[in-house]
Amino acid sequence: MRIVLLYQSSVPIYEQIKEQIKTSVLSGELQENELLPSIRQLARDLKVSVITTTRAYNDLELEGFIQTVPGKGCYVKRIEEDFIRSQYVKETKATLNTAIRQSKMAGLTMSELHKLLDELEETYNEKRDYGK
Repeated sequence: MRIVLLYQSSVPIYEQIKEQIKTSVLSGELQENELLPSIRQLARDLKVSVITTTRAYNDLELEGFIQTVPGKGCYVKRIEEDFIRSQYVKETKATLNTAIRQSKMAGLTMSELHKLLDELEETYNEKRDYGK
């Protein structure tokens, strides 16, 4: 597992760690029951505070991605397909909320926003089909 931190980002470090681990779980890079680095080891590897890695792991556990086994470590939990889908839907809604807010600031109508979304989907599909 590789975690890249952007120190100039407005996103807190613990959130960057959490999101990258979450992405690794959802993509299948991290498998069910896989042992994660210890909180202290991850803090050392990333050169961050143990408090930072503890916060990331605690949030991941609350969100259902990992489980802590006292004295053994933190493991990736079994993730159901419905759970994965609900996570992607949640992230999509957050992204679309940002897009709506920005489109309003730009003075776009919902019709124009829908048109942009359709164009982006078409471009995405063309790139995906081209890669086959």
